[in-house]
Amino acid sequence: MQLEEGKKIYFASDLHLGVPSHEASLVREKHFVRWLDLIKQDAAEIFLVGDVFDFWFEYKKAVPRGFVRLLGKLAELSDAGIPIHLFTGNHDMWIFDYLPQEIGLTLYREPIERKWNNKSFYIGHGDGLGPGDHGYKLIKKVFENPFLQWCFARLHPNFGIGLADYFSRSSRAKTGEKDAIFLGEDQEWLVIYCRELLEKAHRDYFVFGHRHLPLNITLNSAGSKYINLGDWISYYTYAAFDGQELQLFNFPLQAESPSLWTESKF
Repeated sequence: MQLEEGKKIYFASDLHLGVPSHEASLVREKHFVRWLDLIKQDAAEIFLVGDVFDFWFEYKKAVPRGFVRLLGKLAELSDAGIPIHLFTGNHDMWIFDYLPQEIGLTLYREPIERKWNNKSFYIGHGDGLGPGDHGYKLIKKVFENPFLQWCFARLHPNFGIGLADYFSRSSRAKTGEKDAIFLGEDQEWLVIYCRELLEKAHRDYFVFGHRHLPLNITLNSAGSKYINLGDWISYYTYAAFDGQELQLFNFPLQAESPSLWTESKF
């Protein structure tokens, strides 16, 4: 696909809306909506690459409260003809058909491949990929089991959503600092995963979230890059592809406009 002149592809992930409190989450939600307002003029497509919500579960007739500013803005952009792509993450894997129906977005549960201006992209949240993390991979299989999802849906929403929200918050509290520590290229499991894929086929960019750490790592002599999108909790980072290059930017709270991300983490 050839990008229209002046248009860009945008990527963001890991908002974890809902934590650590309603008040703090609302500040971040309003800021993210402000960013969406800024990019809508030149956005060809928008990719939200997982964990937009710290917890989400859809009952047939009920969904979690809140997030109306974000959902309304996404619906507005979708109605204006901007394709919205949403990936489920490890915290919001129980998104089903509500958001695709109400907003008109496209939902993904696995990584996808796209190409713009002859640049190839491999895009996914990043959870459960690469070596290690066997405990989480087992838990993910349990959470993805249709029968167990059906069983959970039998719980009253007040109890079910409250219980799951508690465990989701507990998980973030335990892993938050660990997520944001760079392990070194030889230990970063998504770097290992990308290099394994490159042995089979070339890609120009691998775009992931999940790590909560903005990263831009060159993977081989051909210039393939692994881009981690960081988060909208500590870094407020995102990536933009202008048809020639994919770059990281940040838009911190109180900032007037985004700026190129230049801080090195390794």
